[in-house]
Amino acid sequence: MNLPQKYLDTMKDMLGDEFDAYLDSFNDSRYYGLRVNTLKITPEEFLRISPFELKPIPWIENGFYFSENDKPAKHPYYYAGLYYIQEPSAMTPANVLPVNEDDAILDMCAAPGGKSTELGAKLNHTGMLVTNDISNSRAKALLKNIEVFGIPNVLVMSEDPKKLVSYYPEFFDKIMIDAPCSGEGMFRKDNKLIKSWEKNGPEFYHEIQKGVLLAASKMLKPGGIMQYSTCTFSKLEDEESIRYILNECPELKLIDVKPYEGFSHGYEDDGQERDMQMSKTVRIWPHRMAGEGHFVALIKKDGSDGASVIPSSPSRGLKIPKELQEFLDEITYPVDTADISIRDERVFILPKQAGNTAGLRVMRTGLLLGEIKKNRFEPSQALAMVLRKDQYVSAVDLKSDDENVIRYLKGETIQIDPESCGVVRQSGWQLVCVDGYPLGWGKLANGTLKNKYLAGWRMM
Repeated sequence: MNLPQKYLDTMKDMLGDEFDAYLDSFNDSRYYGLRVNTLKITPEEFLRISPFELKPIPWIENGFYFSENDKPAKHPYYYAGLYYIQEPSAMTPANVLPVNEDDAILDMCAAPGGKSTELGAKLNHTGMLVTNDISNSRAKALLKNIEVFGIPNVLVMSEDPKKLVSYYPEFFDKIMIDAPCSGEGMFRKDNKLIKSWEKNGPEFYHEIQKGVLLAASKMLKPGGIMQYSTCTFSKLEDEESIRYILNECPELKLIDVKPYEGFSHGYEDDGQERDMQMSKTVRIWPHRMAGEGHFVALIKKDGSDGASVIPSSPSRGLKIPKELQEFLDEITYPVDTADISIRDERVFILPKQAGNTAGLRVMRTGLLLGEIKKNRFEPSQALAMVLRKDQYVSAVDLKSDDENVIRYLKGETIQIDPESCGVVRQSGWQLVCVDGYPLGWGKLANGTLKNKYLAGWRMM
């Protein structure tokens, strides 16, 4: 690997006697990880059904290493949203950010969704997650991952973080900033990033980071906590970006990141004008821990927690059409009809804290329940992923090794034996499951299941 000399000189200055050990880590094998979706299954339950060779990631309660020989992205459990595939050190930021039920949380630079999916799982169907990425194409992947994970209480946006400030002044209990960075921690994983580093290095990203941090500070409510992380080793992008925001906003203070053996402290202030206690931040180095590398800091705003002032809300509490009510009578998932909003025949359940987002590029507001079409209601793929098997009146439950599971995920019509699949009613809508975990919808008639799996999600 042809590492830039400027980068090598900087790393040698930072690491001193550990520099050779760091260089040797480039010869090690990559680490592969998955994080269990605790909205759907506990880590203990997942271990009982997992077909993979798994080892716990010691500092991530629901994280596991898997073997390079395993292919978890091809397994039906992946399509059921039972886990997210993620580099182990990248699991750390969302793991250390303390989340309480009913929190309003913003993930500012969220795509493809590794941190947001964990934050949404921690909220456990409460509060609200606003997950944003300025890139529209990346935000589409973010939306899919949010929906696969079964997170209903969400606003998915594709907006410049600076524009959000006027909509959410001092609104959020928690803010996640996994900042755009030069990606030095990913060189071993993807050496194409070296070319990108040579084109846009730490100085370029430091300026972006300052803007993102300043916007976040204005949206964090008193008593709130924001988390800043990068997958780079640059002091300029890590400690210096933190130093910038602490100097700009004296009401912000660093708090300790939950310690774990192997974490390295951030670099101290080196005699700067005030002690900012950079040792409260942490670094993950690939020669010290089984991960690629990360920097993580937690920052708290002075003041006491108070209720977030919710912006004026969009229309909700509408009269429920007959066809929608008939479907709602068939599910036991809790739906407050006062939170239902209907736009262009599409039916949504809005988060309690959702306000007026007019003027923002919003890709999803709350949970898409489905669509009203010619006096009938068609449930959405997103709703299927939120439900449990026992929350719909009838389900087709297939075994993970049944060839019909793959055929269903490929969008094919399948023949089933209703009795062996646990079907309650012999015709109409069915919640299609694998080993009891929902995958999507189908419509049953005379043993033929018409496939309603979302076309854009199909297995290739």
